This record gives sequence, C-alpha cells and structure tokens, in this order.
Amino acid sequence: MMAGFMSYFGGRRDSKQATRDAIVSLRQQLQMIEKKEDYLQKKIDEELKKAKANAVSNKAVATQALRRKKQSETEMERLSGQRLQLEQQINTLESANLNLETMQAMKKASDVLAHIHGNMIAEQRDIANEIGEAISGPVGEQGDEDILRDELAELEQEQLDGLLAGAERVPTHIPSGAREPPKKIAVEDDEEAQLKELQAALAM
Repeated sequence: MMAGFMSYFGGRRDSKQATRDAIVSLRQQLQMIEKKEDYLQKKIDEELKKAKANAVSNKAVATQALRRKKQSETEMERLSGQRLQLEQQINTLESANLNLETMQAMKKASDVLAHIHGNMIAEQRDIANEIGEAISGPVGEQGDEDILRDELAELEQEQLDGLLAGAERVPTHIPSGAREPPKKIAVEDDEEAQLKELQAALAM
C-alpha cells in the first residue's frame, strides 16, 4: 500500500518528500470524509426529529424519515471505514518517515564518527612514524656540530694547560756577573763562629 503511494507521487523523487506529499494528500481526503460525516450526522438528527414529530399524527411521513435516517447511517458506516483506513495509512507513513529520518540521522552520525576516527588514526600513524624516524635515524647535523665543538674546546684547554705547566718549570736566567754568593754558606759560617765563641766562654 505504502509502495503504491510512493510510486504515485514519483518513485524517483526524494523519498522523504514523497512521503510528506502522500501524508498531506491523505489528510486532505480525511478532512473531506470528516466533513461528510458531520453533514450526515446532522441529517440523521433531522430525520429522527421528523420521525418523532409524526410518529402519531402521520405515520407515513415518520416512516419515510426513518428510511432516510437509515440510509444516512449506512453511508456514515461506509465513511467511517474509509476514515479508519486513511488514519491507518497516515500513521504508517508517518512512522515510516520517522524511521527514515532516524536512519538518515544515524548514518550521518556514523559517517562523522568514521571521519573523526580516520583522522585520529592518521594522526597517530604520523606520530608513530616521526617517533620511529627519530629513534632509528642518525643524529642531526646540529648535534654533530655541538659534539665537535666540545671536543675542540677540550683539546684547546689541554694545550693551554700544557703550555702553562711548561712555563712554570723554566728557570729564571741571571747574568753570570750579577750572581750573588750563596747566602746559605755564609749563614752556616756565622753559626759555626758563634758556636765556637760559646764553647770558649764555657771553657773559661
């Protein structure tokens, strides 16, 4: 039944719009049936009123009124069945439309999540590649330059330390004519003379 409505309103059009068009058409038909039912209900009430008014005084008129009332009631039953079918179709289409919108929303959310997960996986893969390259790759040029600079500084310091140590061991040059006599020997001679004088004084 619903497939028929979808085909009637254009199978190649957007299914959501086709469903909405079908619901609108069914509701319009339902409104027409409800108006016809209101008209028949008023007619039934009028015929019943007429039958009651002539039940004693004019039975023929009362009988005709009851027949018309019966016909209207039969038409009411037929319209009631049609109205029930239309309401069921409307409910079915509305439920199908809701299910379609729900599935579309879920698919959209699934696509967004898949896109997000895909980006996350790509980023993680890039990070892993960078880490792998950093671990397995050679030391960068800047690192080599720093190491060479430090080694050169150590060699320069060793050379300077060696030169300073050599300068401390070089004796000071004094001209031969300006050499002073050793003071140590003179001091020893004075001490010996004083010792001898002390011994002589004690002997006396």
